[in-house]
Amino acid sequence: MIAIKTENLTKRYGSLTAVDGLSLSIDEGELFSLLGVNGAGKTTTIKMLTCLSAPTSGDGYIMGKSITRDTQKVKSLIAVSPQETAVAKALSVRENLEFICGVHGFERARREHKIAELVRLMSLESIIERKAGKLSGGWQRRLSIAMALISEPQVLFLDEPTLGLDVIARSELWDIIRALKGKVTIILTTHYMEEAEALSDRIGIMRDGRLLVCDTAAGIRKMANTDSFEQAFVTIVKGAAR
Repeated sequence: MIAIKTENLTKRYGSLTAVDGLSLSIDEGELFSLLGVNGAGKTTTIKMLTCLSAPTSGDGYIMGKSITRDTQKVKSLIAVSPQETAVAKALSVRENLEFICGVHGFERARREHKIAELVRLMSLESIIERKAGKLSGGWQRRLSIAMALISEPQVLFLDEPTLGLDVIARSELWDIIRALKGKVTIILTTHYMEEAEALSDRIGIMRDGRLLVCDTAAGIRKMANTDSFEQAFVTIVKGAAR
């Protein structure tokens, strides 16, 4: 089943076209990465798909629901872990999870079951009673993703999930993201070439609002005639500028 589909999705701000006729489809359970230099249109695309910004023209569909006509239904199907971790720093890890369970109206038994499940998944046992504001960036990011998963979304948007993390924290978070593959459709935005290459089923490269390439990492390397994914990215993006 197709989890996400866009049809000529376009966003203009006056004379600026931030996203230009984007058409793509993403399968259910796929991990799809969006890459591009600053201003490529990644963030605007995500804002439209998460119903934070209405398209100028075209449409997008999340599990068959239109982002322009079925906004509330779309919002019930998705979750977002933003670049800036949306955790309540004065609350403990447990209290953050309990708060989000309360927002979704979980009864006590379901709340306790869901928290226990996510604590195991994210390996939060050792810091469950610590204040979120006292945690490292890596732990805060784990908590942020756990909070996003509480609603049991069918589509999860991860915006720069490892930005600013050290190499160990990044590797540990990669393992967690891999564990989610196949269980939920994931849209990942990142500036780390090695991250996209290591985690993604397919990768879309954008420039100036247009989708240049949509393929596997191996397919993109082959297209650019190089063994380096980073070099392939540079070749494709620079080639589009000519």
